[in-house]
Amino acid sequence: MTYSVQFGDLWPSIRVSLLSEQKYGALVNNFAAWDHVSGELEQLRARDFVKEAISHGELEPEGGQTPTPTPASGAYSPNLRCFTFARGDVSRFPPARLGSLGVMDYYLMDAASLLPVLALGLQPGDTVLDLCAAPGGKTLALLQTGCCRNLAANDVSTSRTGRLQRVLHSYVPQDIRDRNRVRVTSWDGRKWGELEGDTYDRVLVDVPCTTDRHSLHEEENNIFQRSRKKERQMLPMLQVQLLAAGLLATKPGGHVVYSTCSLSHLQNEYVVQGTIEFLANQYSIKVQVEDLTHFRKLFMDTFSFFPSCQVGELVIPNLLANFGPMYFCKMCRLT
Repeated sequence: MTYSVQFGDLWPSIRVSLLSEQKYGALVNNFAAWDHVSGELEQLRARDFVKEAISHGELEPEGGQTPTPTPASGAYSPNLRCFTFARGDVSRFPPARLGSLGVMDYYLMDAASLLPVLALGLQPGDTVLDLCAAPGGKTLALLQTGCCRNLAANDVSTSRTGRLQRVLHSYVPQDIRDRNRVRVTSWDGRKWGELEGDTYDRVLVDVPCTTDRHSLHEEENNIFQRSRKKERQMLPMLQVQLLAAGLLATKPGGHVVYSTCSLSHLQNEYVVQGTIEFLANQYSIKVQVEDLTHFRKLFMDTFSFFPSCQVGELVIPNLLANFGPMYFCKMCRLT
């Protein structure tokens, strides 16, 4: 199915947004002088979209009713500060620089990339696996929460894990890295269920995908090249294998977030549904998809969401809020 069929009347807007300049967010480094950094970003007229969304959600319940506790599926990872410019504001952040504490002040990323980490709902003392961690933005965000008792960051590509290591060295103090809180590996993620089954409280599975925006702008290593046709066709199978491994590595009762930067429902909802069916049939493992409706409502002032996902949520590019694409789906392993 082509994107014009999948998205209908929304596709022309999505397409022109993909071809336009992407917006970024500035993830504040909590290991730097974060309060000073936040003040400088506010002077640029940027705002912390996480803080604003959570404050808005707590202070303004729908219909003027008494606030009700946020459901477990709506819980978000704490201590994340990410600044963006307002809708329609195409200002750009200056490059990050080395701060007074010897680490970089902030990390520039597609702000939608923070949503899978927020949705994972980390709690203090969690053991965490980032199965496809490079280039490192989401790994860095996981560490910013202050919740990871141990964090395993893996990527099958040694060159990409080298980039991940450079990000960690630039943003995370050596004593944090040396305290055995961060373990970087280059293993085949598809085998993680065999290597460390039933081990982790939280697992992020941010799989290789068609990287739709990147593929439109970069010729080098473009997955839509004719020579990579077979690899592209095999992507959904690889994604199912990685998500299955992530769920097998999760403790019963633990949570997994699956994410891609693709618009394709073949790489998004179909992978989630296919993996859940596979685990039920092959391992008698029951997995439940969590409802993220509340989560979407929290952040709809910053991002544009596709309204018709079967499971999970999809941020779609929009000229006024040109983030994404970013698909994410939260699951709980029940057995």
